[in-house]
Amino acid sequence: MGVTKSEIFTDYQNELAVASRVFGHPARIAILQHLIKTQTCVCGDLVEVIGLAQPTISQHLKELKNLGLIKGNIEGARVCYCIDAVRWGEIKKLFESFLGQQVSASEECC
Repeated sequence: MGVTKSEIFTDYQNELAVASRVFGHPARIAILQHLIKTQTCVCGDLVEVIGLAQPTISQHLKELKNLGLIKGNIEGARVCYCIDAVRWGEIKKLFESFLGQQVSASEECC
């Protein structure tokens, strides 16, 4: 396997690819859906709701946090996570810009 030459692509292309990778796992989608539904969450609750082990949930939370989609507050021995609304809006615009491109349905295509 070769090394990805991300520097030859635009910032937009790289950001979209990173966001796509983060959204590319069903556990992370489930975590986001749960956080959106509840508006806040304690990590231990996610283990019960999602059904994965604590270390696995923690790894998925790390990926979501690295993208900036979630933020957490320490409350004693627990960390409470929620969606970062500003970053959510930025990522939403990123995908809308890409998926909003017009594609013509030509009968002569392939």
